[in-house]
Amino acid sequence: MKRIAIMTTGGDTPALNATVHGAVSRANAMDIEVLGLLQGYDSIFDPQLPHVKLNPLFTSIPELDPTKGGTILGASRAYVDHNDTKEIKAAVRRMQHLGVEGLVVVGGDGSLNGMQPISEYLPAVLAPKTIDNDLGLNYFSEVDEWKRVPDECPAGYRYERAYSTQEFDLEQMVNYVTAGYATAVFVSSWGVQRIRTTAESHQRIAIIEVMGRQSGYIALGASYGQPDIILIPEHPLDFDLLVERVKELYDRQRNVVIVCGEGIVDQEGRELGAGDDFDPAGNVKLVGAAYNLRHLLAKRLGDSFFTKRGIKQTAESAIFVRRVGHTQRGGRPIRFDRFLGSEVGGKAVEMLVEGQSNTVATIQWNRTDGFYLDSIYANQIRDRWGLIHPRTMHPCFYDGHGMKASRVAIDYLLNVFANAIGHDDVEHIRQTLFNSGNLFRSYHSINADIAKRTRHVEMPEGEE
Repeated sequence: MKRIAIMTTGGDTPALNATVHGAVSRANAMDIEVLGLLQGYDSIFDPQLPHVKLNPLFTSIPELDPTKGGTILGASRAYVDHNDTKEIKAAVRRMQHLGVEGLVVVGGDGSLNGMQPISEYLPAVLAPKTIDNDLGLNYFSEVDEWKRVPDECPAGYRYERAYSTQEFDLEQMVNYVTAGYATAVFVSSWGVQRIRTTAESHQRIAIIEVMGRQSGYIALGASYGQPDIILIPEHPLDFDLLVERVKELYDRQRNVVIVCGEGIVDQEGRELGAGDDFDPAGNVKLVGAAYNLRHLLAKRLGDSFFTKRGIKQTAESAIFVRRVGHTQRGGRPIRFDRFLGSEVGGKAVEMLVEGQSNTVATIQWNRTDGFYLDSIYANQIRDRWGLIHPRTMHPCFYDGHGMKASRVAIDYLLNVFANAIGHDDVEHIRQTLFNSGNLFRSYHSINADIAKRTRHVEMPEGEE
């Protein structure tokens, strides 16, 4: 294999450049040329196939910095229709015209769905990334627990999980953690700590919403910020219990900090934050879980709850909401993500060289070796109908009565975060944030530099 291509797809994470850097570094050692395809799947469906050479003369370009967040290749949420064989074949022809013999896709479950039809014509592998930490399985047989049940929705059915009797063990997890998750937790936990001081100072109740969709991993990781209550999508909200817990905490400390995942649901399984719009992947946009929770909590507590305690505020003003938002996705990756992201990128290149296709690089963990790399076939994480379900936390990760992380979850988090931050992370803040040059130098976007390196394909006449 002499030349491969790599693309970054879906939402951005802090570890994308680290993953691309790891892939290019491994390719350099194996004398393999790497082309970076710009704007994810949009690039291969563009007749001009915009791309950059990432390692001319087997030397990584200086713009590829693993300590930088985001991706120098750009990303998109373009959808690949597996039924559109004509367009897929045309996309593969464009890559082959450039001499591409294999493709590395850095992305999540949607990217994996897009990669599979391409892998029928060109070797392709996935290097997982998602801050949600939802690409993988709690154990291999988990895919067999899904069933279809009749429903009034347009499809005529929906998916439900059957009750599992599988005994859970951390060593059984398939893809223990995804690159980008650790930095998202770092940002969220720091945010929780900072919001706490405001809640304490003004004797208020703070509800902090974090990302994750149907996965509660980020909310759980925010335990490091010491919130009083954690609400996750996997455990339906017991509102009566929440109210009693809030009252108890407020009477004790005159402030309460609640972390909620954006996908939390009520006892009937309805998402509190569901909006009317859909994202490009077809998912309902989650826009208001924390705000709806605030409204419900204020209504139940009432103004009298606060006035009786000498607080001269209404319930609506005494309860405030903060969304960590896209801050979780951006910025410099911490050491854990830089190292593991780079390792996953390198593993993906090795998988192509070994002749693998339609496979996924995984980060595994066991008590003897700690973290190590492996790979699995993509179909091993699909159900019997070919669908990839986002991984949700196993029930044993959450203490529903205490509304906090369980002992198993604490063990899980300790494995990831015990040494997640390096001295260079702190030194970087010291040297760069208040650098005097920031006051008079305009921001220079990496996009401007990549634009200078961008090339386009010229297909033979009559072909696209």
